[in-house]
Amino acid sequence: MNPANFQTALRMIYPPRCLHCGKVVESDFGLCGLCWAQMPFVSGVTCNLCGSALMGSPTTAVAICDACILTPRPWQNGRAALIYQGTARKLVLGLKHSDRTDIAGPAGRWLAQACRDILTPETVVTPIPLHWFRQLRRKYNQACLLAHALAKHTNLTYMPYALRRPAPTRALEKAGFDERYKRLSAAIEINQRKKRALMGKGVLIVDDVMTSGATLHAATQACLNAGAAKVNVAVLARAEKNR
Repeated sequence: MNPANFQTALRMIYPPRCLHCGKVVESDFGLCGLCWAQMPFVSGVTCNLCGSALMGSPTTAVAICDACILTPRPWQNGRAALIYQGTARKLVLGLKHSDRTDIAGPAGRWLAQACRDILTPETVVTPIPLHWFRQLRRKYNQACLLAHALAKHTNLTYMPYALRRPAPTRALEKAGFDERYKRLSAAIEINQRKKRALMGKGVLIVDDVMTSGATLHAATQACLNAGAAKVNVAVLARAEKNR
């Protein structure tokens, strides 16, 4: 069968559906009009370090939110595609816990759009790692899927194993701000086999959600200690607001 005819027949049997509500849509891995309208994309004035939406009108000055003033960030720039609420929260949780790996492709496009002003052709894209046991249980690392999709859409170098977690860390969902930083202070380290490839490079660290920033802080420090020239971070969604 002609590939085009096969694709048409396949669409008749399995029409593309909205990533969120499941309604039939025009293209694969898209959102219907209603779900798109309800998606809390970050827009307007945002914090340059974490991507949080801020009040006010655009200015020439670099905007920094209160959380990033109170807790200095070791990275240079931070971007978020979504606010972690409503429809966005459901999609992130689906990607993270419900085998909804189909979400990673379009989410990577949203991330690429959010990061367009901080990317250069030499940027190396790497994800926040999972400990091997947790990844074995989950079957995949959602940050890897997001980082790979972002790198593909931007034609950047994807380096999935630049960082590693030598030991498991307890779940952070119920941990307070100080406890998160304490648990993660030495939880992420550089993969020595990839150290030379990062030296002198600009690195973009990708994760699904930023809450306190403790995980990204630890990962950034590992990259800087390994000789990275600069580090930026990107998250699919920013939880607002934890300190």
